Amino acid sequence: MLKVVWIEDEKQLLQECADYLSKESVEVHGASSLMEAERLIPQVRPDLLLVDWMLPGAVSGIEICKRNEKEWQLPFIMVTAKGDEFDKVLALELGADDYLTKPFGLRELSARIKAVMRRAGKPGEASLPAAEAAVIHQGPLMLDRQRFAAELGEQRLDLTRTEFLLLWKLAANPGRVFTRTHLMDEALGDGFLGYERTLDSHIRNLRRKLESGDERLELIQTVYGVGYRFTEVFK
Repeated sequence: MLKVVWIEDEKQLLQECADYLSKESVEVHGASSLMEAERLIPQVRPDLLLVDWMLPGAVSGIEICKRNEKEWQLPFIMVTAKGDEFDKVLALELGADDYLTKPFGLRELSARIKAVMRRAGKPGEASLPAAEAAVIHQGPLMLDRQRFAAELGEQRLDLTRTEFLLLWKLAANPGRVFTRTHLMDEALGDGFLGYERTLDSHIRNLRRKLESGDERLELIQTVYGVGYRFTEVFK
């Protein structure tokens, strides 16, 4: 059964969704604050976080997202009443795997959870396609999909989940040119569609982290007017 910790202060909404998701083999553990989540996450060991943008007190959903990137590194969906494009872009740039705006349907909620888990390759959902190995080696670059670990030479790369997923998709297909739309759809899902500038921001951050001393390997190349590709130099 898929385990979810949902940080949400609307108890009625949480209970209604938990009852529905239990029929979909999803076990929901509710937390109304960061403090409760900190207690629950080590106990439950969830596969996914759902995070409400607006929480009572000083800690917002944004702060929880930042904490997740540094510590738990779990797939997460931002759930909020905010529908402004700026808010969506900010959530995605913080590493959200998807964005769900209230009010939403229970079927949509279930479908988005399953889609995020498929992309994350987590237990309870489809495993990695047979064509994709669990580990990729491209020259000095090593990517381990099971551990979401990345190394360049002997240096460990501190990548966000979003950055890792983008790099994995590119490195698994050296030389293949991905349009921005195609890359977002295949690597990140339809939650990112329409936010090309967010993708460009992630690519810039990736390139900065991939700089390799004096070598300055250009692993991710821009194909002007089209999109991005991973270098073929290691073929």
